Amino acid sequence: MDKETVAMIGFEVVAFAGEARSKLIEALAKAEKGEFEEANGLVEEANQSLVEAHNSQTKMLATEASGETIEVGFIMVHAQDHLMTTLLLKDVIQHLFNIYKKS
Repeated sequence: MDKETVAMIGFEVVAFAGEARSKLIEALAKAEKGEFEEANGLVEEANQSLVEAHNSQTKMLATEASGETIEVGFIMVHAQDHLMTTLLLKDVIQHLFNIYKKS
């Protein structure tokens, strides 16, 4: 897989992870107002974007697992960073929802 293809996959991951992050931040704002049904809906939308990000990432993993060399550039590193921090945000938001529900 050449560097250009890897970069395009990286852009896909960034786009999907960024969309998920935006939905999660919006969900957090809804939860702060006690609008948990809307917040949960936004989390579900974020989950769908995260699935798309994982699907893009899996293309590379499968290629490398098949023995093909992959040239990873900074765009893919950036994409992985976006994806991992968004996954962490998703986990933290669930804990915050629980706190908001108790108050």
